[in-house]
Amino acid sequence: MENQSSHEQPTRSARKNLKRKLEEDFEEDRKVVALSPRDNHEDLVRNIRTQVDILDSTFSPIEADRLAAKTSIHVLCELAKNEEIVNLIVDCGAVAPLVRHLQAPSSSTGSKPYEHEVEKGSAFTLGLLAVKSVQWAPVSTVVLVAPLSAQEPEHQQLIVDAGALPHLVGLLKRHRDGQNSRAVNGVIRRAADAITNLAHENSSIKTRVRIEGGIPLLVELVDFSDLKVQRAAAGALRTLAFKNDENKNQIVECNALPTLILMLRSEDAAIHYEAVGVIGNLVHSSPHIKKEVLLAGALQPVIGLLSSCCSESQREAALLLGQFAANDSDCKVHIVQRGAVQPLIEMLQSPDTQLKEMSAFALGRLAQDTHNQAGIGHSGGIVPLLKLLDSKNGSLQHNSAFALYGLADNEDNVVEFVRVGGIQKLQEGEFIVQPTRDCVAKTLKRLEEKIHGRVRIFLIVLSHLLYLMRIGEKFVQRRVAMALAHLCSPDDRKAIFIDNNGLELLLELLESTNVKQQQDVSVALYKLATKASSLCPMDAAPPSPTPQVYLGEQYVNNLTLSDVTFLVEGKRFYAHRICLLASSDAFRAMFDGGYREKDAKDVEIPNIRWDVFELMMRYIYTGSVDVNLDIAQELLRAADQYLLEGLKRLCEYAIAQDISAENVSLMYELSESFNALSLKHACILFILEKFDKLSAMPWCSHLIQRVLPEMRNYFARALSRRIQTDLPQ
Repeated sequence: MENQSSHEQPTRSARKNLKRKLEEDFEEDRKVVALSPRDNHEDLVRNIRTQVDILDSTFSPIEADRLAAKTSIHVLCELAKNEEIVNLIVDCGAVAPLVRHLQAPSSSTGSKPYEHEVEKGSAFTLGLLAVKSVQWAPVSTVVLVAPLSAQEPEHQQLIVDAGALPHLVGLLKRHRDGQNSRAVNGVIRRAADAITNLAHENSSIKTRVRIEGGIPLLVELVDFSDLKVQRAAAGALRTLAFKNDENKNQIVECNALPTLILMLRSEDAAIHYEAVGVIGNLVHSSPHIKKEVLLAGALQPVIGLLSSCCSESQREAALLLGQFAANDSDCKVHIVQRGAVQPLIEMLQSPDTQLKEMSAFALGRLAQDTHNQAGIGHSGGIVPLLKLLDSKNGSLQHNSAFALYGLADNEDNVVEFVRVGGIQKLQEGEFIVQPTRDCVAKTLKRLEEKIHGRVRIFLIVLSHLLYLMRIGEKFVQRRVAMALAHLCSPDDRKAIFIDNNGLELLLELLESTNVKQQQDVSVALYKLATKASSLCPMDAAPPSPTPQVYLGEQYVNNLTLSDVTFLVEGKRFYAHRICLLASSDAFRAMFDGGYREKDAKDVEIPNIRWDVFELMMRYIYTGSVDVNLDIAQELLRAADQYLLEGLKRLCEYAIAQDISAENVSLMYELSESFNALSLKHACILFILEKFDKLSAMPWCSHLIQRVLPEMRNYFARALSRRIQTDLPQ
């Protein structure tokens, strides 16, 4: 039931940021106005082919050729900034000449006009062509997994097959000539950016970069004096490290960690964002590298980034802390001790969905350690995590649920869960995927176990809840009562709901004018009523009454040995006094008392139909009878008249099967008319169970007022049946 997140490449918005970064500092080269993308297709094709032809014919050290090449590359670059034209540029054959111009032509004089500028423009343009090859899924479609993998790249492999990588790696070496000019820095930076875009989501190209010797050069450049070069080199390392173990190992072997950790402390947000991204990709799925990163001192600066003004760095730092905390109890404790909890909790309330997702991920990992659970709860983590359960983002919702699952394992947090309404939130939430629903169910089970326990620590938890239910604010008292209705042990019901007034708190809510409160408390009361089978009188047919004198089926309306005759609807029904006297007080009074029927041979029954009377007598003679719903109400009336309690219960059971939202009010009236207690209780349970539907009925409030006294009596009797003697009061 682990929460699911991992270091992944940038989302669509991050890719746009990367494209903007590629375009920085290139505006000064804008001397030629290219054709607008709005021009017609033929003009675009003609223009692109013209520039390609110029590049094919100008690979020489002559100044005029270098200027022409620079100008043509600029035209192609401007067009490549429009993704709709990228395919056209590639189709017109621009890749090969651009790759060729990544290197400077040899010169006998040593003079190189526009030194570094043509190569810089080629690297930049090829980087733009590579960006187009990656198609990103919208962030909103990602549920519980990292962003979807890119589609098969269109242009990355084409550019690499044209021989770009050796030349780009060669450009990374230009700082070794001792020059530190803007032109040199610019070409190095564009080469690193192009490598980033070519290797993005392409495992084979990442490996090719390593084979070409690019990684040691990039590690060297993260310590370069120019900040933009540092950032570009770190960005390339970040891409190369992602899901490529050989690249990860080489980056670490080249001693990149000390510099990367120093970069985490940079005041430049772009620098520490790339650095934390590199470290995150190094650590992901590499326990041995994680250990080296921690030994190198990364933990505290990463925690420091949680308070960065850069939300991207905060997000990466939170994700990295989650990686640090995986399966490492000591590290979990150290992260909390060094001050990570409070900024992570503050991040839960950010408007940035991804930031909330990553902070919930980190807190979820930290909350799996018993030493941290109480601290996170005490620092105010429970309420914002509960609020995030309302998110429509599946990954954010699941990460929050997983964090709450961890926090619920600590008894010190149970009272807070209840006090802030967390039980209702967990019960009522709409969870997007099944793993989240499973996680929430396990959280509720965990909370229930903390309240059920009979050992001292659990008794303290329950005592604290009972204390809140007595002296807390009214809304807190009611929350506690509702939560305990769902979670309490049957042994504790009397102490909670009778001795500590929990039942009255619930019944007060049932009279509320707030329909949502009424619906919530009806669910709680129904849960309370169904906790023990003894509280559900209509769940199964009642047993037959204790046998007394059953003459058997063959003597029903049989003249043999008959000593009394009933006249029903003008017809004679033959009966036997001994059986009748044993069946009920009503017949004993009739035949053993001072009534005129005592000595009468024929007894008239004026108010019962023949089929109803016959069924009643069959019950008296056999102790059982099948009650048809069509006859059940009239049979109930007869059974009540002749005090046949067993038959009444059978009738009540049959009638209860027919209770509906439309007739429950009439059924309750019927139960009152004949003092049918089981039917009355069945109506009460139906009202509680179906209150959501009944609340829309105009007569619902009147019905509630009518049944409330009997509901109070019903629960008072039921909850007092089992008494827990060792529960603190």
